[in-house]
Amino acid sequence: MPLKVAIVSNHGLQSEKTERQLRKLLAENEITIDQGHPEIVLSIGGDGTLLSAFHRYNHLLDQVSFLGVHTGHLGFYTDWRDYEIPELVASLKENRGQSISYPLLDIRIEYQDDKPAKHFLALNESTIKRGNRTMVADVYLKGELFERFRGDGLSISTPTGSTAYNKSVGGAVLHPSINAIQLAEIASLNNRVFRTLGSPLVISADEWMEIRLQDSNDYMITVDQLDIQKDHIKAVYYKIASERIHFASFRHMDFWHRVKDAFIGED
Repeated sequence: MPLKVAIVSNHGLQSEKTERQLRKLLAENEITIDQGHPEIVLSIGGDGTLLSAFHRYNHLLDQVSFLGVHTGHLGFYTDWRDYEIPELVASLKENRGQSISYPLLDIRIEYQDDKPAKHFLALNESTIKRGNRTMVADVYLKGELFERFRGDGLSISTPTGSTAYNKSVGGAVLHPSINAIQLAEIASLNNRVFRTLGSPLVISADEWMEIRLQDSNDYMITVDQLDIQKDHIKAVYYKIASERIHFASFRHMDFWHRVKDAFIGED
């Protein structure tokens, strides 16, 4: 059967040009474009475009793998450049079915009233903040109180997301073979009265985290690049998801090579 692929593009000028070339070569090689039921999702743009593709197809994670084409300045998740489209299409025909998987973040938001809980998956991270006021939250690990946090907010990330916002707030970079999530503080208050651990916390796959919030309607919660509607949130639960994301591994770059290329560069 012909290989079925979907295309998600950021619609920038270079991305549109790359998409036109890709569609032409896919047709010439009898590879079907099926936006509804693909085997591979091709992302054209940067990391933001791939995150959009993930959230568009995260209901098909057991059926699809993702592949990123980079058309901008920096693409942590993208393995191919826009000038390599002929080689990419040839690889699609020759290396069908090969993939590598990464952990995802499972998020459940519960509310103060009887409003139904909401469930999300994140590839990179989720953050909790509170308007222009200090956020106060109780952090529970496996149902037991660990600490009371005061500060600007909290970031909870996956291993692949550890190189994104988590890194900018002082979190550690985790290899994606480590099936864990990471909690990083955002400008915590630490003095003689208020005290938190003050360092990143890595949570294993058989543990879960609960962030209990004081009653307020000005919390800002993100799931990757998505902003979740403000409401009276009671608690947010985090754990490693049972689902995983699969990346087509025709030419998947080694994680540490990817980190060096993105943040350090060549000598």
